[in-house]
Amino acid sequence: MKMRKIVALTLVLVMVLALCACGDKATPAEGGKEETGSVYWLNFKPESDEVLHEIAKTYTEKTGVEVQVVTAASGTYSTTLNAEMEKTKMPTLFVIGNQAGVKEWSDYALDLKGTAIADELNTDAYNLYDENGKLVSIGYCYECYGIIVNRDLIEQAGHTMDEIKNFEGLKTVAEDIHARANDLGFDAFTSNDMDASSSWRYTGHMINLEYVYEEREAGKVWTECPATLTGNYMDNFRNLYDLAVNNSTVERTALATGGHDAENEFKTGKAAFFVNGSWEYAAVSADVPNSTMIPYYCGVEGEEKAGLNCGTENCWAVNAKASEADQKATIDFMVWMVTDPEASRKLVDSFGVMPYKHAAESTNAYLAAANAYSDDGCYVMDWATNYQPNVDDYRAAAVSALNAYNAAPSDETWATVKTAFIEGWATQYKKAAN
Repeated sequence: MKMRKIVALTLVLVMVLALCACGDKATPAEGGKEETGSVYWLNFKPESDEVLHEIAKTYTEKTGVEVQVVTAASGTYSTTLNAEMEKTKMPTLFVIGNQAGVKEWSDYALDLKGTAIADELNTDAYNLYDENGKLVSIGYCYECYGIIVNRDLIEQAGHTMDEIKNFEGLKTVAEDIHARANDLGFDAFTSNDMDASSSWRYTGHMINLEYVYEEREAGKVWTECPATLTGNYMDNFRNLYDLAVNNSTVERTALATGGHDAENEFKTGKAAFFVNGSWEYAAVSADVPNSTMIPYYCGVEGEEKAGLNCGTENCWAVNAKASEADQKATIDFMVWMVTDPEASRKLVDSFGVMPYKHAAESTNAYLAAANAYSDDGCYVMDWATNYQPNVDDYRAAAVSALNAYNAAPSDETWATVKTAFIEGWATQYKKAAN
């Protein structure tokens, strides 16, 4: 009997434990979906809303993981993000696109160093770190600028793209084309107007070479606006600027008032070189299908390994406040987007280019060129120009100085250009700080 009681008690205990286990399994633990997690993407790019919803639907159908995409209206991302982060269900994937955002949202950002998505990157150039070295956000697409080139015209002039690997090569080709422009039927550079519709190509973009090479000389990419500049690379800026305005469809003395159409000059084959960016590809590619983009070659030592000026404010962050399951689900989703051939194809077609090793190639030839430079080990010229202090006043002074220089080129008038860009930076920095 005693043995039977022991057996009976054992059976009762087993049943009780089984019931307890079943009860635990039937009641979800606090925090929600721990097994698979879910994704909530607060999208920064309204123009990509439709394709992102398609991507989310496809991923859910393939994996069963819920992916919600909410797109902030243009110009409202910061306000929307603040509101969404106050809710119980916060975004698991959002954008931190600049250092101001890093300071504001770093506590909400998972350190992405060593994660599967960070391992897929083909460059570190678009990543944002906080002051402690945490990888706060990673670039998912970018734009680029440099010198757009009509390869067919280069060949018609008896040259090849292989000749243009540094400033010396660019200068040789450009000056030869300009010297024979009447016979060739086209010139080297398009017009380089200094009116408001065009001057930004020089006071906002070409001058970036000064800032980038100051960064490289210091061995550190800027994370905030420096108080002063050295001006050590203004002679290099002068090299490239003079080359463009001296070997152009329009005399430099006629640039101040503007009124010329550089884009149309390039589209109609009137010039081989066009100082501009990747956003021009859609406008010119139908007329100039065999075009590419080259870096700002300006005579800096080692510039054969220079790449294009590439930058972005489109940087993914993963919410550190989300559950581990949601974080994992989000990173898995991110990896799928940049590695799946069909998914990455759709995203690249919408974004332009994605800096990931296994993403689809860009259909934008200029962005593809940027990727090719990176893949070849060339350094990226980051958008240090974004730190220009009191940007409108700063650039206006530079335009005035460049107009005076174009009207009467000399070392004396060039000194005013240097003053506008270098001393002007310090002046505007102090004004912005007050």
